[in-house]
Amino acid sequence: MSHIDFETLFNLSPNPYMVLDRELKYVAANEAYLRITASRREELIGRDVFAAFPHDPDDLENSSARQLRESFVRVLTQRTPDSLALISYRVPKEIGGRTVIEERYWSATHTPLLDAKGEVAHILQHTVDVTELQHLKQSVKTSEEALAARVPPEQMEAGVLYRARAVQEANRMLDAERRHLLRLFEQAPSFMAFLRGHQHVFEMANTAYLQLVGHRDIIGKSVREILPELEGQGYFELLDRVISTGEPFVGRAMELLLQRHPNAPLEQVCLDFMYQPITGPDGAISGIFVQGHDITEQKRAQDELRKYREHLEDLVRERTRALEESEAEQRKTEAALRQAQKMEAVGKLTGGVAHDFNNLLQVISGNLQLLHRDVPGNERAQRRVETAIGAVDRGARLASQLLAFARRQPLEPKVLNLGRLVRGMDELLRRALGENIQLETVIGGGLWNTLVDPNQLENVILNLAINARDAMEGEGKLTIEAGNAMLDDHYALQHPDVVPGQYVLLAVSDTGCGMSAEVLERAFEPFFTTKTEGRGTGLGLSMVYGFVKQTEGHIKIYSEVGHGTTIRIYLPRTFQAEVSLPEIVTGPVEGGSETILVVEDDAEVRATVVELLAELGYRVLKANDGQTALAVLQSGVPIDLVFTDVVMPGPVRSPELARQAKALFPHIQVLFTSGYTENAIVHGGRLDPGVSLLSKPYRREDLARKLRHMFRHPPLTAGGGSLPAAKGSRHVLLVEDDEAIRTSALELLDVLGHRVLAVASAEEARAALATDHFDILFTDVSLPGQSGVELAREAVHQYPRLQVIIASGYGVTLTPGEGALLGSAVLLPKPYDLAGIGRALAQLAGGAPPAER
Repeated sequence: MSHIDFETLFNLSPNPYMVLDRELKYVAANEAYLRITASRREELIGRDVFAAFPHDPDDLENSSARQLRESFVRVLTQRTPDSLALISYRVPKEIGGRTVIEERYWSATHTPLLDAKGEVAHILQHTVDVTELQHLKQSVKTSEEALAARVPPEQMEAGVLYRARAVQEANRMLDAERRHLLRLFEQAPSFMAFLRGHQHVFEMANTAYLQLVGHRDIIGKSVREILPELEGQGYFELLDRVISTGEPFVGRAMELLLQRHPNAPLEQVCLDFMYQPITGPDGAISGIFVQGHDITEQKRAQDELRKYREHLEDLVRERTRALEESEAEQRKTEAALRQAQKMEAVGKLTGGVAHDFNNLLQVISGNLQLLHRDVPGNERAQRRVETAIGAVDRGARLASQLLAFARRQPLEPKVLNLGRLVRGMDELLRRALGENIQLETVIGGGLWNTLVDPNQLENVILNLAINARDAMEGEGKLTIEAGNAMLDDHYALQHPDVVPGQYVLLAVSDTGCGMSAEVLERAFEPFFTTKTEGRGTGLGLSMVYGFVKQTEGHIKIYSEVGHGTTIRIYLPRTFQAEVSLPEIVTGPVEGGSETILVVEDDAEVRATVVELLAELGYRVLKANDGQTALAVLQSGVPIDLVFTDVVMPGPVRSPELARQAKALFPHIQVLFTSGYTENAIVHGGRLDPGVSLLSKPYRREDLARKLRHMFRHPPLTAGGGSLPAAKGSRHVLLVEDDEAIRTSALELLDVLGHRVLAVASAEEARAALATDHFDILFTDVSLPGQSGVELAREAVHQYPRLQVIIASGYGVTLTPGEGALLGSAVLLPKPYDLAGIGRALAQLAGGAPPAER
């Protein structure tokens, strides 16, 4: 078969054809179209169809052009053919060599030409000129009406034309209404579809329905074909029943499984819907109208709300039960609060009276010891003196226990292995317990080190052992255990005073009578005891409690009446290496010939200690305050040791006196004494490194042995491991917003011999830097308004030779850029002590020396 030339067929067709693009511009037109429109091809191609043929000026509404445009729009949007049964159009016509405008009637069909993507690329128009047929119909109808009404022919012709236009307008309005209803159907928020016939074939479906079923190609296909996942869920049967019975079905919160997205797993959806049978003119059911709402999210929200409501009801019941049970707990909490307030009040009272009380004991003790030497051979007098000295010792222990409970005793913590300390107490404990009590020690393997005052810890263990002995009435078993322990976050939540972490555990268990709940509640309360009168002061456990808390540990009692007691003490782990404990100074009392400067503001205490020292053979100088003592030192008199009370009146405090004494006599010794150390040489409950302290009241033997020990073992130099000394006096700007920390740091820097200005904020620091010269900026990392790092960066930028120490309780790291800007800044972690500050200052001194700005 020969090749068909479709372009030739297009041009030779007797029917008019033309092709428009999407913008309604001519793309092609055949010869028949050009002939009936009296147009030339080159005049049409590329022109808009409505520009090529203007509308009829006599038709103000331009109805023909509007109908034609609406038809084109329907083809473009619906991608389906569209027809205009009758449309009038004014076209040019050649008559006698001239062009006239003639009104013609056409029947037009507009067919979409789709591209590869299924979109309308062009519109093909095929027209049939029905002008003559239209005129014939109008003539026949007009004639019939004229014969019936005897209407003149010209009136008949006008009437026919009017009715034709009326019919055309009615059809246009019906078409507009149809399109409006389709838009309403399409844009309805509920899903809608029409299923035709017994096979339930989709004839219509709006966008909401397509979204529900996953945008499938459903028009013209049956429900069973499009939604196979509904098989077995009962919905096909529902549709069949509606068709067969003609009764509608209304479903509320109906659940089904649907594939909402292509190749996706089935999802459970919940629907409210209706199946409404549609009846035709003959009364037969032609199909089913489906309408409904997807209430899946609403159902989920309702389910969640129900769960929350049930959970809330459970919580209310639980809370009600908790409230019912909380009265006893509230009473317990109130009692604990009262006890805490009582303990705090006792602690404050202790701190206030301990100094004067111990001074009085010191006067009594010193004079009793001197008196004891004055009555040799008088046994009766000596016995009375010894009884009085014993009472002084008991008073001193009482004051010491009160200070321990109040967490104000000066501790000298050492890094030690708890197992070795417990084993070293074996003989002492066996003597204290007696022969009828079995002692067992259990030391765990790989025991961690802890940082604790060994002397005070020995007192704690001995105190607990004696309490256990009394509870067992001299017969039973005492078990002392040492091991590693971890207190986690859950335990810390139940015990607010606990910091989670690694601890070294000391457990002391007995087989005694145990404690009742009432006794357990008051066990740590000072002066509370269950022992008979004369067998205890009630300060043993309270002293243990205060010591553990001051050591930043945790203590817990487990006890039951008739089943014994276990006291568990958790001491913080340290990663430092164990140190050798100093040997206890024993042996005979020795004196010496060195020169000692006694600095004491209490005249009676001063007189007593001067006499004690003179009796031991020492050369004694005395001063009643720091300023007087400093004058004695500056006089040039050789002095070997300064024996000074910590709490001193006047402008020269004892740490400053000690510092200046060291400056004048580098090898001079300094021994502090006090009944209450406050914060001058004790920070964080611990003695500053390198500080020697003899607590009041002390025996003549204690004083003598302490002095000989110091003279035989002088403190190491800064390079040998004691206090790191600063390299010369420096001018330091201290910036710290916490008043207590600021005061403490000021004292420590003062002890190290530096001039210090202390301020509380970055604003005050900037003002100070602008008006004075400083060698060192010592700033906390967290300041109100601006961080210490920002302050340091600004200060170093403005004063390049300023050196910086940054302190932080959270740890702080500097970025490379910050490090470069801050130069040789030293980072000092909190809590810091005298040694830490000394190391930081020494590190700065090892760098570039400060220079004038």
